Amino acid sequence: MTIKRLIPEDLTTDMENQMVNLFKQLNPDIRLNPLAKMMTNTDQLSLVYCQEGKQIIGMASMVTYSVLSGSKGLVEDVVVDVNARGKGLGRKLMEQLLSIAEQKGLTEVLLFTGNHRQSAISLYTKLGFVKSESGMYRIKLNQGEM
Repeated sequence: MTIKRLIPEDLTTDMENQMVNLFKQLNPDIRLNPLAKMMTNTDQLSLVYCQEGKQIIGMASMVTYSVLSGSKGLVEDVVVDVNARGKGLGRKLMEQLLSIAEQKGLTEVLLFTGNHRQSAISLYTKLGFVKSESGMYRIKLNQGEM
């Protein structure tokens, strides 16, 4: 089993199809953006994945951005295959993203998760994340393709 950071040159159609199927375990109602297009700016998007043999069994991504209050990372789409859970893969994926955040000199890493995802919340708090009382609001805009 290996944890790798996806670079555009390594992306194959098979890998993308596996990631799309894995993503459906996280949220079957959301369509994954085309990875080849997303990977054109690896300065902003870091995607790490766990592979066992030729099978992708976990992935996580972080987008980075700069605002007046500093350089930040936002973790999204952390998912481990249902048959591979409980083996520490989520932790390894998150540790890889946090290492990338440190390398980039980010001042803060943010993530959001549903209150029902207790195992994810446990992992994030063990890694040092603290729940904020920000009261985040959101609005969904154009649902068109990127």
